[in-house]
Amino acid sequence: MTITYEEFENVDIRVGQVLSVEPFPEGRYSTHILQIDFGPVIGTKKSLAKLAPNYEGPELVGKQVMAVVNFEPKQIGPHKSEVLTLGCTDENDNVILVMPEKEIPLGRKLH
Repeated sequence: MTITYEEFENVDIRVGQVLSVEPFPEGRYSTHILQIDFGPVIGTKKSLAKLAPNYEGPELVGKQVMAVVNFEPKQIGPHKSEVLTLGCTDENDNVILVMPEKEIPLGRKLH
């Protein structure tokens, strides 16, 4: 299936900086709760993500990640995930996060 460029533009993917990571052991698929700062326009948002076993969490604080910021919030157990942090799976189906190679101003949009 192909999409138009205009359809792609509707997906709002932004760079944010991880402020905190907490374990979410009761999560069925998500293993951690991230607080991510997307700058003054979007602000700080919560994301539940499957980080284990490739990430323990604390090493991500201060790192930049990419996330979809215009999905409807999704209820995951007692938490509401406000953004979708992006990643790809490795050969063992474990997530590797999408992170900018160089520092980018917070909130910048992927084009």
